[in-house]
Amino acid sequence: MRSVELFAGGGGLALGTHLAGFTAEVVSEWNNWCCDTLRENRAAGHPLVQGIDVREGDVRGVDWDAIEPGVDLVSGGPPCQPFSGGGKGRAADDSRDMFPATADVIRRLQPRAFIIENVRGLTRSAFSDYYSYIQLRLAHPELAPREGEAWSDHAARLQAEHTSVRSDLQYRVVPTLVNAANYGVPQQRWRVFFVGFRSDVDAEWSFPAATHSAEALRHVQDVTGDYWERHNVAKRDRLVPKDLSAKRRELDADNGLKPWRTVRDAISDLPEPTLNGSTKYLNHVLQPGAKSYPGHTGSYIDAPSKALKAGVHGVPGGENMLRRPDGTVRYFTVREAARLQTFPDRYRLHGPWGEAMRQLGNAVPVLLAEKVAASVHEHLALASVREATKGAHLRAEARRAGVA
Repeated sequence: MRSVELFAGGGGLALGTHLAGFTAEVVSEWNNWCCDTLRENRAAGHPLVQGIDVREGDVRGVDWDAIEPGVDLVSGGPPCQPFSGGGKGRAADDSRDMFPATADVIRRLQPRAFIIENVRGLTRSAFSDYYSYIQLRLAHPELAPREGEAWSDHAARLQAEHTSVRSDLQYRVVPTLVNAANYGVPQQRWRVFFVGFRSDVDAEWSFPAATHSAEALRHVQDVTGDYWERHNVAKRDRLVPKDLSAKRRELDADNGLKPWRTVRDAISDLPEPTLNGSTKYLNHVLQPGAKSYPGHTGSYIDAPSKALKAGVHGVPGGENMLRRPDGTVRYFTVREAARLQTFPDRYRLHGPWGEAMRQLGNAVPVLLAEKVAASVHEHLALASVREATKGAHLRAEARRAGVA
């Protein structure tokens, strides 16, 4: 199935959609470090980015009308800074808000479905009106704002018209707030997804069910001890953060879910990093200078990591650190951070440590992207079968009517 990627960044969402069965024909991204990552992996023959056309620049400057009709999926993660807890929270008043541009691309390409991702901050009460507006805007991309119309006025018009005015292009939008750790990603990363199916696509879709849980992790750590034995961790080093310790002896882990994956699960097979790097693993170079201070204590090795962050002005902060059982810390290498974001080991992140970490901090975990996109792919395929079956039935009916 054909797809187009907006705000591709370092490629997390694009890699996931490719693994799910989509082929990204065009990926758009303004940051040159990210574009170089995509281009270098393509040149190196990485199978997940072969054939992509990398368009460096503003998404609004791409000639989307030149793309052949019939795109199945538009995916992308608009810049999160307007809604991030670490930003100024200016939402629509921030020049980096690209939700209007996203809706315009959907209007132009008319894909059968879309997957749009953003930070949990978008769901804060302060943005509730704009959050509702985004859903209406994505559901009715043809009902675009008028010249000079403020988003609040457009929202009021959409709210009044969307039930009575029917455009040719409409989508059923399902917004969902999820924690990536619940889907096998070794990181507690909360994100909101907007998944939409075009109204003529016969698909009853819901967000995929969680596959992993904190309770199951606590069970294998505290009850059976399987986790510690698998990693050969001595009893003196079997420490867990306080937020994972509450009511541990009262747990019922018989929920059919797998344990949350931890930092140790993700990186234990990697060698200890050195300043000289590794001859076997890409981007596995020690970054010195990590320090722990209040509010920035790092990610405990025997729990999912805290959310990797791009940081203020693109500089990763102290949260992109590993915290060992003895309390000592060090920065994650780029490869370790890529593991936490479930990027494949053959995928190289271009640029110095800060730029590479910024790409990862902004990325969608590849595994989470794959699971969401695989579900969308499945429902689109089933819808195609239904449409073909219905068409065959109607043609058969027509032939019988002609004979009669």
